[in-house]
Amino acid sequence: MKALKIIGKIFSFVGIFLLSLMVMIYGMGLIFCYGPSIHARNLFVTTLLETGQMKFVAHLFMGNEKIQEIVDSNSMAAFKEEIDNTLINTEGNNDKDGIELVEIAGSTYSAKMIIVNDPARVKLATIYDGSWKEYGVTLDKLVTNANAFAGINGGLYYSDSNKGGRPLGFVVKDGVIEHNNPSGLAGLHLVGFSEDNLLKVIDVSGKNASAIEALIKEEKIRDAVAFQEEASDANNHFVKLIINGEKREFVGSGSGANPRTAIGQRADGTVLLLVTDGRGANGHLGATASDLIDIMSEYGAVNAANIDGGSSSSMYYDDHYEMTSVTFYYANSSWRLPTGFIVEKR
Repeated sequence: MKALKIIGKIFSFVGIFLLSLMVMIYGMGLIFCYGPSIHARNLFVTTLLETGQMKFVAHLFMGNEKIQEIVDSNSMAAFKEEIDNTLINTEGNNDKDGIELVEIAGSTYSAKMIIVNDPARVKLATIYDGSWKEYGVTLDKLVTNANAFAGINGGLYYSDSNKGGRPLGFVVKDGVIEHNNPSGLAGLHLVGFSEDNLLKVIDVSGKNASAIEALIKEEKIRDAVAFQEEASDANNHFVKLIINGEKREFVGSGSGANPRTAIGQRADGTVLLLVTDGRGANGHLGATASDLIDIMSEYGAVNAANIDGGSSSSMYYDDHYEMTSVTFYYANSSWRLPTGFIVEKR
């Protein structure tokens, strides 16, 4: 009986603690949503809507009409501008061996950028060996298996249960199409490089596999992945950030704050590979669309695109992780991935 009483007290203590924790968390949510700061409310709601599993939380605090109003006031404008290849001169950079890692700090994020002078060094690594597997590999293995120096995560993929072995949309590596199944995916964009080392960001939404194959041949794409302009929510994905030096227009912050991965190119061909943290990592919420645009513009990008982010965002550089998954169990690694952009060794 004494033991049962002790056990009962333990369960009571745990129950009270958990209830108090839930009340505290809910109270914090109420403060975000109905406190004095409209900016904090908007960032809280749009950030939750961009997560894979936590979208429902926003609906605990407000109705669909109010949520949609917040989304509309923090969104990206349509951006139909297409890349003008004449604005990039890949022969204009004389320091082809140059590579640099820089740290970037923002109010809601920290970030790192790999600056690669020679765009020919930026390639795509995949796990494809004639077929795709159920399980992908962590970013460090994508980099080391390719005998590369550095890398970031790549394009869309099935991320359920962190299996990560199957890409979505399409994958092109060394001019070979390793995957091509755009069916059922809204707002697809191609992000990658042509044979002449130009960054390509092409809207292929609505195209079938045959049309995408023809475009890949016509544009002489050597390495590319897919990302979506729009998924289950209008603010859930966005691709084009800067095209031909023109910044994409947006209202509010353009999106919520989350871990992000982006890629850009300067006028001399230099490639910019950016990864930010978020979702509590280092106490940060993450970067918004406006943050990415500002960073890429500051570092001289003529063209820039957002690619797969969230828990996938990761960077591996010179044999160790510089940016890692925000998921607790993968704090010192990355999620399993089928693809990643890598930087070849010299």
